[in-house]
Amino acid sequence: MSENTIALWHLGFRPFYLLAAIFSAMSVGLWALQLAGLLPNAYLEGSLWHAHEMLFGFTLAVITGFLFTSVRNWSGRPTPTGATLAAIAALWVAGRVLVLTPWGVAAAVANVAFPLVVAWGIGVPLWQARNRRNYFFVGLLVLMSAGIACIHFAWLGIVAVPPWVGVQLGLDVILFIIAVMAGRVVPMFTNNSAPGARARRSLYVERMALGGILALLIADLFGLGGIPFAGLAAAVAIIHIVRLALWNTRVTLRVPLLWVLHLAYAWIPVHLLLRATGEIIGIVRPLAVHALTIGAIGGLTIGMMVRTARGHTGRLLLADHFEITCFVLIAAAAVIRVVGPLILPQHYLASVYIAATLWSGGFLLYAVRYWPILIRRRIDGAAG
Repeated sequence: MSENTIALWHLGFRPFYLLAAIFSAMSVGLWALQLAGLLPNAYLEGSLWHAHEMLFGFTLAVITGFLFTSVRNWSGRPTPTGATLAAIAALWVAGRVLVLTPWGVAAAVANVAFPLVVAWGIGVPLWQARNRRNYFFVGLLVLMSAGIACIHFAWLGIVAVPPWVGVQLGLDVILFIIAVMAGRVVPMFTNNSAPGARARRSLYVERMALGGILALLIADLFGLGGIPFAGLAAAVAIIHIVRLALWNTRVTLRVPLLWVLHLAYAWIPVHLLLRATGEIIGIVRPLAVHALTIGAIGGLTIGMMVRTARGHTGRLLLADHFEITCFVLIAAAAVIRVVGPLILPQHYLASVYIAATLWSGGFLLYAVRYWPILIRRRIDGAAG
């Protein structure tokens, strides 16, 4: 088989990482233009469209690519490939297009259906392998579908709840997913790539860290606020600081594929502390949200998209200058979007536009760099 054979549909990370990177760069750019008044609103207006697309468009695409690839390894069973994978990707694309049209019902159907289809794509192999340890991912995808349904049904006037309830549910579910996956892979990657690192996991800390996020999810569903929520969020933040400390971040500073993950994870306690502070003194909520979405989600996704794409295409696990530039651009976007308004509140919009430019640049660079890698077969000739 020729090394130039198109392999885009061989494994889930290939199309979904590429689609996620291209869409992320475009979507944030469009949002910045819309915020500046240069573009009209879509079916979902303004910030609701932006939140919906970054959570259930970009982030869910990365999660899908990761799960379709990882579940095959965990279960020893195939996940969607070929025409089936292409059809699932087409459903995702349909969701992105339809929210830009007046066809609200069609947009709702496509977007609600997508995580359910992904749940089927990983649920079948997990069930066949009786891999009970990972069944919960199916449930989390169903919860994400419920969050999407809440947004659309509220916007269409079908249910009498604020659409932002669905956004918060999506944020909490994604926070739990990335906390689970980071706990599984970051200490392992650290010990594998930094000899003598001695990154470790404490069963007690792991349970407290993940249980704390689930408690926050429940608190958000029931509308808990004020001092009680602030205390809970602060306590969970401290637990995640302890968790990160056990991973021995100091030894990762010379390994870009490691420090990008450690730095991104550090934004989780920052997000939680900002939420806690906001309940007491009223810090602007978008700062806490973007500590999670740009800092943690953005950093962890770009780091994992580089690492898993290199590993699953037979390449060395070393970041070059292009990839390090991607890491730095996303990290800088987080700092400017979260810290900028705290230091220079009078330049709030400028910080938004600069962060958007950096974010779009980072993911556009990834798309350009990895396009030829993701569409071609592995360099070692193996399957995948």
